Amino acid sequence: MERLMITEEDLAQQFNLIIKQAHPKAWKLLRHCYVKVLNSQSKGAYIPHAKYVKIYCPDSLIAAVVAEKNLLIEVAEYMGLVKVVCVNATNLLNDPKSQIKKVYPQLWLDLMWIVTQKQEL
Repeated sequence: MERLMITEEDLAQQFNLIIKQAHPKAWKLLRHCYVKVLNSQSKGAYIPHAKYVKIYCPDSLIAAVVAEKNLLIEVAEYMGLVKVVCVNATNLLNDPKSQIKKVYPQLWLDLMWIVTQKQEL
């Protein structure tokens, strides 16, 4: 019997799709962000290898996205994800100590894209 493997990328797409279809107001914000589903690597985590949503937002939208966090958590929990984390992508990219460009060059490019785009709400 063949096992179907659902990737973190598939989960992120499903999360975005649910928000887009069921919560258009939140989608107006989230469509300008970078949504990633990751495995929790925390030692002593309640559920080992649990998946969570990380939302990278431009500085101009972080407060509005955080204001929708309860809704985002509700959708994440519906999908079996354990939490939602919002990150200010602008601050992350401007942090002189950040190693993101060197360690995760594709993520760095994706974040540069969302931070430099003009958001039309």
